Amino acid sequence: MVTFSFVLVACGGDEGNTTNDSQSDSGYSQATWRFVTEELEGQVQYEYAEEFAERIKEKTDGAITVEPYEYDGGLGSESDQVELLQNGGVQMAVMSPGFTGGMVKEGQMFALQFLFPDSVEKTQEILTNSEALNEDLRKRYEEFNISPLAFWTEGAMQWTSSTPIEEPGDFENFKMRTQDSPLILESYKAYGADPTPMSWSELYIALDNGTVQGQENPIFFIGDASFHEVQDYMTLSNHNNYVAMTTVNTDWYEGLGQDEQQLIDETVEEMQSWVFEEQKRENDEFLEQIKNDTKHSTEIIELTEEQRQAFKDLAVPVRDFYREEVSTVNGKILDKLVKEIEEAQE
Repeated sequence: MVTFSFVLVACGGDEGNTTNDSQSDSGYSQATWRFVTEELEGQVQYEYAEEFAERIKEKTDGAITVEPYEYDGGLGSESDQVELLQNGGVQMAVMSPGFTGGMVKEGQMFALQFLFPDSVEKTQEILTNSEALNEDLRKRYEEFNISPLAFWTEGAMQWTSSTPIEEPGDFENFKMRTQDSPLILESYKAYGADPTPMSWSELYIALDNGTVQGQENPIFFIGDASFHEVQDYMTLSNHNNYVAMTTVNTDWYEGLGQDEQQLIDETVEEMQSWVFEEQKRENDEFLEQIKNDTKHSTEIIELTEEQRQAFKDLAVPVRDFYREEVSTVNGKILDKLVKEIEEAQE
């Protein structure tokens, strides 16, 4: 990790470096909160952090400054950023559970394909209201000094590939880039693929030179990262949702005054509806851009319900692998979530 990140760690554990005793007319003490994301300016996570920062600035009359950081490798890999949050080098982070799967085993459940409803709107509702996630799973993260304050979707996941993907057999011996999560690896092994963990910062070149043959992401990320330029096909599979977490360093958060905690909580709650509209806007716009890109022709494949069912039939048994090999509580949080999902669709 570069020197800058070590500087953040060195000063982040001392709240006096981010807060002082002077107060503004709003009643809040002057403070600076560092907020890291896994994405670039213009992408959903970074736009979320910027909007959050604007709302905090307005509510506190500028007393509290939130500094968003885009992902540029300057703070290390996604896993390095998780460690940075744990150590207090930053106070807040948007992170995806896939990069914490080796630490918080239960968080790997988000890698289970065809778990959430087809409706992204219904998925967002479940993520917002789920007791299994916002209470039970949160406690698991807090064992590692990370408090997830909210879970939200960045949109349905789609596949891009160098060869068409229309049925499970198309994944046979296919080198699929994944996050470094054992359950994600198992999910693609179930299709016969050869899953390859890789940071997204390395992915464009790896797709271009054939080191990997495909990847999964929401459409906005595929378009903004230009992955479609080096992939011939995009399969609209909706096999999963890219779930993000708004997180804080637990020790820092619990050390704040009640007013600051309430300020954060209410702003995070407000942001749930905002980020849903933001991801929808970005995903819709980038789908049109990819369709109309005359310089880089990407064939878009829309799976039928029958085709999706063939993948789902192979994906559902992976839940047993999660319960038996991954979960530290015999799948209790997953089972509770599954029940909540079923009830939400009744």
